[in-house]
Order: sequence, then C-alpha cells, then structure tokens
Amino acid sequence: MKFWIGVASRDHVLNGIDGGYCQLCHGKAQPLQRMNPGDWILYYSSTEKLGGTEPCQKFTAIGEVTGDCVYEIEMAPGYMPHRRDVLFLSARSVDIRPLIPQLSFIRDKTHWGSVFRFGFLEIPRVDFVLVATKMTGVDPTVAIDSYQNRSEQRVALA
Repeated sequence: MKFWIGVASRDHVLNGIDGGYCQLCHGKAQPLQRMNPGDWILYYSSTEKLGGTEPCQKFTAIGEVTGDCVYEIEMAPGYMPHRRDVLFLSARSVDIRPLIPQLSFIRDKTHWGSVFRFGFLEIPRVDFVLVATKMTGVDPTVAIDSYQNRSEQRVALA
C-alpha cells in the first residue's frame, strides 16, 4: 500500500470527486500506472481554478484507489485524458500552512511549494495519516489496517 499526493486546481478536484476518478498531470497515464488498488491519494490544490490566480493552498480531497486499470475518456475532440477510479471519503479541505513544519516530505520549509511542482508524488504513511486525520476527523490508520488485513486474508484464501 502506498500513499500519494496529486496536484490539481480545486475545481478540477471537485470534478474528480463527483465522477469518482483521479486524473493527474493533465491526463498522463504514467502517474496513474504507478498506483494500485488499495493505495490512497490526497489532492493538494494550489489554486481555486485552473489558470486562475486565486490561491487555495489546501488539501482538498482524500480517497482510496479502487480501479484495477487506467482508462481513457474523451473530454473534448482530440483530448483523451487517462483516469483511474477512486472512492473519495467525506472530508473537509485543510490549509497546508499550519502542517508544513510537521510534514516530512517537505524538506525545505521555506520553499515548501516546490515539492508539488511535478504534480504527483509518493509520501510516507505518517504524513498521509496526519493530513487524513485533519481532513476526516478520524484516524484513518484503522481503516487502512483493516483493508490491509482483508487483503492479506484474501491472498491467504486464494
């Protein structure tokens, strides 16, 4: 099980929540192919709207990867972005600034935004748990451990 952060404007994240999918790096397949069912994704939104200037700077979604495969969908003529199915949890947006000192994946606390520049990154479980707890109000490790135990039981039965 791995933990990821995807970077997208808040309006695009809301589209993904509504549709039950994640789309990363303007629709590229490669980041999605690194994910597996049972992995978890947080979304960080630096802006409210794609191409906009209104800052958001919040974690805006959390979900579990459920899709077995990456697929394409035609959004517009000639534009076929790749997606992967995600079950999003009910969560509130959380400002990143108070969390920066505690997040280990942000090594340079002064230039903290640079870690998001590639649009997709893997993070340690401890950082995921910190953000997820702030977003959902509960410790997600219980659900994660429960899922992992169910997966191990399915493997043992096979």
